[in-house]
Amino acid sequence: MLLALLFSFMAACSSPGDKGTQPSPGEGKGEGGSPSVETVAEGLATPWEIEFAGEDIYITEREGSIVKVRGGKKERQPLSLSRPVVQEGEGGFLGMALAPDFEKTRRAYAYHTYREGNRLLNRVVLLEETDRGWREVRSLLEGIPGGAIHNGGRLRVGPDERLYITTGDAGDEESAQEPRSLGGKILRLKLDGTVPADNPFPGSPVYSWGHRNPQGLDWSDDGVLYASEHGPSGMPSGHDEINRIKPGKNYGWPEIIGDQGRKGMERPLFHSGSDTWAPSGLAVSGEKVYVACLRGEQVRVFDVKRRTSEVFLEGLGRVRDVAIRDGYLYLLTNNTDGRGDPRPGDDKLLRMKLKEG
Repeated sequence: MLLALLFSFMAACSSPGDKGTQPSPGEGKGEGGSPSVETVAEGLATPWEIEFAGEDIYITEREGSIVKVRGGKKERQPLSLSRPVVQEGEGGFLGMALAPDFEKTRRAYAYHTYREGNRLLNRVVLLEETDRGWREVRSLLEGIPGGAIHNGGRLRVGPDERLYITTGDAGDEESAQEPRSLGGKILRLKLDGTVPADNPFPGSPVYSWGHRNPQGLDWSDDGVLYASEHGPSGMPSGHDEINRIKPGKNYGWPEIIGDQGRKGMERPLFHSGSDTWAPSGLAVSGEKVYVACLRGEQVRVFDVKRRTSEVFLEGLGRVRDVAIRDGYLYLLTNNTDGRGDPRPGDDKLLRMKLKEG
């Protein structure tokens, strides 16, 4: 089914700030026109991640299932795990990354919330697809701080064939500044779950720290890693971030936000000022970074060369993930997560053709 949607392009947030960090207003019409958005799949239950394998698309659902989409048909695949998925608050079955040799091994990496005693935690597991669904092969990392909020949860296999993992502070702000804690970090592992010898901190999976709740990761063609991150709630609020990630760097939470600076801490490439984007999934194409926004109910596009930010697409409600493949932008709505207003057919996997050039 094809939906006609109007694009809206608006100026970036207007609160004062450093021009190199606070995005300046977008210029012109961006991608322009009123192109159609195609529904690839609908009836999804709180979806979180998009992954591609040949003609197949895999989508994780937070309650603990994986949906396989092939030729317009949807198959909900069960999971067999050694620790049950706990979908509580923002937790559940979150990120998934297919192994580089998935076509041969049918293996993938996944991140999910579980309960140990009276604590919520997160873990990274190796899965295998079978005729009866997915089964856990082994656990790679356990004991990642979890909670009803701020679980991070995005997984990506980088161009270096290392597994990158975002973790949130789980409501314990100070954990982001604690080097020994796995909360509020971006982690990096070998694909067998061991710590790479060239990680910035010997023997530690920590790749970067000082994060609040990062939920998006992707690389540019020249190997630059970008991440999206939720800013604070309450007072002050807003200050969501798009960061250029460098190994061993401290991104400041909770010590600094926005344009604030402190020795040894990184400022964001972009931030939302007093506005709230609630950025989640992220995809890079050339000089542009496309970001799914939940509270902002939009897809934003950031031009890292021009240092501009604008609304690329809105009108679909909450957006959880974005991905780019074969000239198309794919996106997941997230209106069934208890914080949105579900519409007929929600939640959906949608796609639209990106303008060339």
